[in-house]
Amino acid sequence: MASADDFRAEARAWLAQTPRPEGLHDYGPTPTPGDITAGRAWQAQLADAGFACLHWPVDRGGRDATVAEQAAFAEECALAGVPRQFHLVGPDLAGPVLMAYGTPTQCDTLLEPIRTGEHFWCQLFSEPGAGSDLAAVRTRAVATEDGWVVDGQKVWTSGAADADYGLLLARTGGPGHAGLSAFVVAMDTPGITVRPLQQMNGESKFNEVFLDGVQLPKDALVGAEGQGWAVATATLGRERLSLGSNAVGMLKALDEVVTAARQRGRLDEHVRGEVVDAWLGVWLLRTTWERAIAEGTPPGGAAFSVLKMISTRTYQAIGDLGMEALGLDALGSEHDEPLVDRMLVAHAQTILGGTTEIQRNILGERILGLPREPKP
Repeated sequence: MASADDFRAEARAWLAQTPRPEGLHDYGPTPTPGDITAGRAWQAQLADAGFACLHWPVDRGGRDATVAEQAAFAEECALAGVPRQFHLVGPDLAGPVLMAYGTPTQCDTLLEPIRTGEHFWCQLFSEPGAGSDLAAVRTRAVATEDGWVVDGQKVWTSGAADADYGLLLARTGGPGHAGLSAFVVAMDTPGITVRPLQQMNGESKFNEVFLDGVQLPKDALVGAEGQGWAVATATLGRERLSLGSNAVGMLKALDEVVTAARQRGRLDEHVRGEVVDAWLGVWLLRTTWERAIAEGTPPGGAAFSVLKMISTRTYQAIGDLGMEALGLDALGSEHDEPLVDRMLVAHAQTILGGTTEIQRNILGERILGLPREPKP
C-alpha cells in the first residue's frame, strides 16, 4: 500500500506539470463569481487525473484516500497556489451526506456532476436566529400531496448566488433536533431569492437566501423525515482537514509582512518580536495538525476544535501584523492590497467553520468534563 509520502510525491509532480486554467488562484473554500469559470475547469482537470473527491469511494470516482493523504494533497495545493477543489460544500459536505443518507437515484443523479465540477453547491443551514444553534432553525417544510412547500430565510450562505444546488435544513416537525429534516434544493426553483452580502473587503461570498412558497418534489428529502440533525452533524468538521494547508498560507503571509515592513523601514524590534510569535503559532498549528492526522483523529473530533482556535488566533494576529508593517500605507495602497484584505477578513475566522465560542464549549464538555452550558 502506498504511503502518504508517496501520495504527496505523486500530487506534487502532477501539480508541477499540469497547466492551469486562466485566472486560477487559491481562492479558498468558496470561489467568488469571477472564479467560477476557472474553478469548474480546474475541478474537471482534478477529476480526469484522479485527484477530485479523494475521500469518496472508488466506485464513485474517488480514491478512498486516508485522512493523511487528503491532508497532504491540501498542503501541496497550498504550496502550489491552487485550490484543492472547486468548492467545499459539494465534494466535502453534500457528496458524503448523499452517499450516507440519499437514495440510489439521488446518488446516481447528483454525485458525478459534483465530482467533475459541473454542479456548484451551497449549504442552507444558518439563519438570522439560528447560526451556531441549528436546533433553533425556523425555516419550515410542510408536506403536501405532491411533495413539500418551504418558507423561511437563510443567511451567511457561501456561494448561494452562483450555486446550482443547495443542501437545506428545515423544520418538518416540532421544536428541537428531532423536528429537522434535510432536502436537496435546485437553486433555480421558483420562490428562491438570493441577495449577496457585501463584505468589508469588497467580496460577496456570503448571501441571504429567501424561500417563499418553494415547492419541492417528494424525492427532495434526504434520509428520513426528522433525520435532519444526523445529516447536519455528518457535514461538520470536514473543512478542518485543510488546516495544515492554512499553515502554508500563513507562512507565505508572514513572508509578505516581513518584506513590506523591511521596504518601509518598519522592521523594528517590536515588529520582529510579533513576527516570531506569529511564526511560532503557525508551527504550533502545523505540528498539532500533523499529530492529529497521524493519530487518526476524525475531522469532527475535539482535537480539531483546538486546531480551529489556534488557526483563528494566528490568522488574526498575522492580519493585524500586516497593518503594523504597512503603517500609513495601509490606508489606501493598491500595491499592498493582499495585506489589507487579510486584515479585513481575519476576524471572520472567529465565526466561519465553527465559532470560537462553540469550540470552547466542545473542549469544556468533551475534554474537561465540565457541565453543559445551560439553555435559555
